[in-house]
Amino acid sequence: MSAHSQKRPNPAELFGNATSDTSTIELTSSEALTAISVLAVAADGQISEEERQTLAANHIRLFRSYSGEQFQELFKKVLNLSREYSPAEVFAAAKTALTPQLRTTAFAIATDLVLVDGVFTQEEKEFLIELSAALDISEEMGKKIIDVMSIKNCGDNSV
Repeated sequence: MSAHSQKRPNPAELFGNATSDTSTIELTSSEALTAISVLAVAADGQISEEERQTLAANHIRLFRSYSGEQFQELFKKVLNLSREYSPAEVFAAAKTALTPQLRTTAFAIATDLVLVDGVFTQEEKEFLIELSAALDISEEMGKKIIDVMSIKNCGDNSV
């Protein structure tokens, strides 16, 4: 089954207002970056092999000071949170834990992950625009990141 045959959920479900108190979720900036990456890549209900490889490569560069065990613990915590809380709650906690600069970094990583399969659909474009807005990234910066990642990953296959 193609990664594009499953519909991405409404972005409001992922990035909308959390329904419970997210102050109980405390994330480091590393955990928050990982959480946003995982939420973006899993938003269509599955994680392709290309997405897995890109997720690992991005995180190896970002967290090169982590031991393998520390890195596994980081992912384990994020995955456990995603089982315990709604995507909106995890997203809200992650956004709170990130500085504006790191939210831009998180968006760039998420955009790279969404486009890694080389196909840029209208649905993905709308999803990324919503994610950019939810992270309080300026429209201009969000568009620049989407354009660059589209060139990097899609060539002539963009919307």
